[in-house]
Amino acid sequence: MNIPSDAVGFVSPQKIAFETPLTFASGATLDRYDLTVETYGELNASRSNAVLVCHALSGHHHVAGFYKDAPDPSKSEGWWDNLIGPGRPLDTRKFFVIGLNNLGGCHGSTGPGTTNPATGDPFGNDFPIVTVPDWVRAQTRLADHFGIDTFAAILGGSLGGMQAMQWSIDFPERVRNVLAIAAAPKLSAENIGFNEVARQAIRTDPDFHDGNFYAHNVVPKRGLRLSRMLGHLTYLSDDLMGEKFGRLLKGEDYQFGFDVEFEVESYLRYQGDKFAGYFDANTYLLMTRALDYFDPARAFDGNLAAAFAKSTAKFFIAAFTSDWRFSPARSKEIVRALLANKHDVSSAEIESVEGHDSFLMPIPQYHALLRSVFEGIKV
Repeated sequence: MNIPSDAVGFVSPQKIAFETPLTFASGATLDRYDLTVETYGELNASRSNAVLVCHALSGHHHVAGFYKDAPDPSKSEGWWDNLIGPGRPLDTRKFFVIGLNNLGGCHGSTGPGTTNPATGDPFGNDFPIVTVPDWVRAQTRLADHFGIDTFAAILGGSLGGMQAMQWSIDFPERVRNVLAIAAAPKLSAENIGFNEVARQAIRTDPDFHDGNFYAHNVVPKRGLRLSRMLGHLTYLSDDLMGEKFGRLLKGEDYQFGFDVEFEVESYLRYQGDKFAGYFDANTYLLMTRALDYFDPARAFDGNLAAAFAKSTAKFFIAAFTSDWRFSPARSKEIVRALLANKHDVSSAEIESVEGHDSFLMPIPQYHALLRSVFEGIKV
């Protein structure tokens, strides 16, 4: 395949073992754990050019580049590949970029599908409930592994943006710039409701077996399909759905049945089937609950400004006009809280039609803004 000159090229993940116990907010403890990561670019001598990329609900460590051993390497690009590379907005000639699969994930890091040393079986539903602060604590140990005292920047979209903000609250001295894209200071009741419907689809699947489906050699595919179909409806905008599908039929006329008749039905089923083939059901439950629990103001009597009081980073907060899952109004809540502390913050509301998924798209205005932010960071 022909790799673009501004791409990071072929990459390989690495698994890093941590032998120091990690205690979660729930009180549960992992005696040891692994984190799967990928890195792009080179860490400079002063270790001052590191950027951590935090993933969203269904994300993982493969942020950029291609896998040479994939069935079709040209289709193996990372989920934010359009952003990262030599000459791209997050320029790997300047920065050392780290992508990781968070604890509880299903792409190599310790999670429900990995072996519980105490039993020799997969953790299943015995894996601890994780929170965003739990992930951040694990990520600090990853920084220590690389000898990084302070990140030049921490970047994330959606749930990834929440992790970036949490860093500025829990470890303000260890991050100089925070880029939180298409994020929110906490979930609305509606968003928690979406997550619960998705969880119920999984938990009521007969193949779920209370989270221990591994022992039965089955996968709760029906529940995973439904959860992903619902997710796609919330990630995309009505305008984009109308533009891509409208009321187009698969055939020439109505079939007067319940098989796939509309193109949008076919698309949702395809996405559901694809997701059920690679994502772990227990991981989906954990990720959505971490979203539900994220509420940094909760420890400060609901005062978000107080939560950010000790932050010292520069902030870039961006939202998209078509994102109704985490609308621009939610980003404005974050900006107001930061300004109340007289923090250095810039923000943008970017025109888009792609909905919540806009943060993954190479929208020219959006990428120009990110390029400007990263060019302004001294390393």
